[in-house]
Amino acid sequence: MTFRPRGLAPLLIAAALSLDLSTAGGRQDSAPTQFVAPVMMDLPDYLQPVTDPAFGTIFMRITKPGALGNGVVCEKKFCSHRYSSSQAWNSDQSLLVITNGCNGMCFFDGQTYVPLFRRARSAECEWHPQNADLMICVQDRKISTWAPRTNREDVLFVSPNYHDLQFGPSKGNPSRNGDRIAVRAIRGDGAMVAFAYDLKQRRKFPDIDLAQLAGTVSACSISPLGANILCFQNVKEDTEQRAVFSVDGTLRQRWTDHHRPGHGDMTVDEDGSEVFVGISKSDPDKYHVIKRRLVDGKVTSLMKFGEAEHASVRALDRSGWVFVSYGGNPDEISANPDWAPYAREVIALRLDGSGDVRRVTQTHNVPSDYWSETHASPSPDGSQVIWSSNWGVPGGPVYEFITRLDWPEEPRSNQKEIAANGPR
Repeated sequence: MTFRPRGLAPLLIAAALSLDLSTAGGRQDSAPTQFVAPVMMDLPDYLQPVTDPAFGTIFMRITKPGALGNGVVCEKKFCSHRYSSSQAWNSDQSLLVITNGCNGMCFFDGQTYVPLFRRARSAECEWHPQNADLMICVQDRKISTWAPRTNREDVLFVSPNYHDLQFGPSKGNPSRNGDRIAVRAIRGDGAMVAFAYDLKQRRKFPDIDLAQLAGTVSACSISPLGANILCFQNVKEDTEQRAVFSVDGTLRQRWTDHHRPGHGDMTVDEDGSEVFVGISKSDPDKYHVIKRRLVDGKVTSLMKFGEAEHASVRALDRSGWVFVSYGGNPDEISANPDWAPYAREVIALRLDGSGDVRRVTQTHNVPSDYWSETHASPSPDGSQVIWSSNWGVPGGPVYEFITRLDWPEEPRSNQKEIAANGPR
């Protein structure tokens, strides 16, 4: 896919084209399995495309502290997309949403990154994966769809028997076809429950009583095919487990090992299996990037021991890849040749276990706090990757950046067909 900005900011487009987009996908001689030392560069100017000197990708800073125009205002400390596993772009990539440190939900042109409008909205909302006009929102007692451009909301579900409905919270996504979500809620009798809801059929599935799980359930999300619900449990200090339920409430899997994996995202593997991809914090694959099959818990290591922090499979149309944000100290990584050779950068890693890597960008991000974590997340077609950085200043402003990627043509997978067929 090529870089095809639309409409706005012709001078910006001309500048981007002058940077020789033949390198936009990253140089193929960038040693994907070798350490590459950070290549220093000044903080890029706002909305000015530059070339990553290490990998040849084109990227741009799209936020700055203060007013950006059209009512959009960024805080001084940070202004960024919500999270690695949250879809930043709508399905046709015409809109991009920024929520952290912005004065509401701030919407940008999804290709030129010019701020367009803001909405004051407190509900948890995620983009519909197939309808570019809509977000799916959960708040208090209701589930709705909402069109950010027109500000129209259609309520699909409301009940006096449940309150504190949450979309996850924070780690929820709809199914691939956009028909189903998982909701965590407080029932009228005070019990914390989770349930699946079918937006198309306006059908609520049975309650799952979360008291049956040890500890505290922090979040639940529907699986990509809409057949399962994955819940995250904080069992005790430094122990985070997983539970997999069918939408009818049957407990299918309990993963009692800590954070195996965590900081991840769910997708559909090439064989049609639903998998959770993330970073393990337990033996025998501690600090590896792994995938784990929902149906039986089978684990496959995708990348060896390293400093991976977050994983995203939001490139729904290129679902054979996971985008991984790496932290770490470059000096430490270079001194340990047996580790994954990535420090303060974003890579795309193939999910088939081959170890194939595409290096996306160096982030120039140094450890500071949660808001400064990179949290890289790709666009639906994988042609753009959004990420955050304090640009080498701990405690300094956290800016938002977008890297452009070109991809060679590959045989089409069966993922779109799987998504279109809906839940099994």
